[in-house]
Amino acid sequence: MNSQPGRGAQQQAKPPLSEAAKASLTKTLTLFRMFLVSVLGAPFVYQLDVNYLWLSAVLTAASLVLGIFLLARAIRLKESKLVLIGTISGLVVAVVMVPLLITAAVFFDQVRDYQACLGRALTDRATHACVTTFQDVLPTKLG
Repeated sequence: MNSQPGRGAQQQAKPPLSEAAKASLTKTLTLFRMFLVSVLGAPFVYQLDVNYLWLSAVLTAASLVLGIFLLARAIRLKESKLVLIGTISGLVVAVVMVPLLITAAVFFDQVRDYQACLGRALTDRATHACVTTFQDVLPTKLG
């Protein structure tokens, strides 16, 4: 039991952060926001149009660099769990983007034609024809 009444109801207050700790936290959160923008921007740009493949590759590279730097910083400085989990999740997304970008670069012309066909397709039959045509131009192991 509680020997001193009223003590259990009070929450333990954390000591105030020093100026250096506040500056470090601010820098970490700024890096985390930049990381999130690059991680979320890369797949968004990738799905827009294959002609922006270069921008998606730049955002993916930036997210990999920022993510590794942020992960090391979060572990070293023992930052919040949310930053750590968000960084790991974002790095997983960035790593998945790498083979997608490489595949789209290798089959750039085919993907561009497929996207153009889908843009013109107004019916399910036309969309299915685009998919069939795209599968026919890919090597047999991939289609």
